[in-house]
Amino acid sequence: MGKEKYSCDCDVIHEDVVARVRAAMPAGDSFYALANLYKMFADNTRIKILWALTCESMCVCDLAVLLSMTKSAISHQLKTLRLSGLVKYDKQGKEVYYYLADSRVKGVLQMDPAAARQGDNDKE
Repeated sequence: MGKEKYSCDCDVIHEDVVARVRAAMPAGDSFYALANLYKMFADNTRIKILWALTCESMCVCDLAVLLSMTKSAISHQLKTLRLSGLVKYDKQGKEVYYYLADSRVKGVLQMDPAAARQGDNDKE
């Protein structure tokens, strides 16, 4: 069986379609912000940290034990998440507790990981 070609082989511009989509398209900065948000979800450790923080505020030590990682590795990922605006922290004495700062995170993480794997199978 040969490879199918999926491309437009015409020179017609559907100006009405282009105009409708252009009018509905958000500003370029919106796409930049969305891409940065999803970039934070591209790392397995950051996803686990974010998921844990949807359950409860946690300190670095607790996250390190939960994820079987070093405090240094957890701190590095928390710094990235903090700089992206997804987590904030609250200092209580010598302890620092991290929590979700962005409500969009819970919505993204509510998707069942098993369902995401199933979605990959649907593409075949």
